Amino acid sequence: VQLQASGGGLVQAGGSLRVSCAASGTTFSRYAVAWFRQAPGKQRKLVARASSTGVTYYTDSVRGRFTLSRDNAENTVYLQMNSLKPEDTAVYYCNTVTGSFPWGQGTLVTVSS
Repeated sequence: VQLQASGGGLVQAGGSLRVSCAASGTTFSRYAVAWFRQAPGKQRKLVARASSTGVTYYTDSVRGRFTLSRDNAENTVYLQMNSLKPEDTAVYYCNTVTGSFPWGQGTLVTVSS
C-alpha cells in the first residue's frame, strides 16, 4: 500500500489550499480515513477524519476552516483548507484513522504571516 500526498505549498495567512492523498494497493473507501499533520518539532496529530460512510470529525483547531472529502472512485481523499493561519504550517499526511498503512512522505504546507 502506498499513500501519496500532494498539493502542499506556500500560502499567505488567510489563503486557501487543497491537498490530496491518493492510495494505491488498497480500496481506501473501506476504511475510516484521516488527515494528520506534524509541525516542526512536534508530534503528528490527527486534524480531520471521515468514516467509511462519510461522517466527519474535525479538531477544534481546524473546525469550520478545513473540509475532508473523499472520491472513492479515484481512491483519493482531499483536505480543503481555508482561512489558513501560520500555526497550520506542517507536513500533512493521510492514512486510516488508526494509521494502518505505511506513512507516505506527506506534503508540506507553509503559511506565512
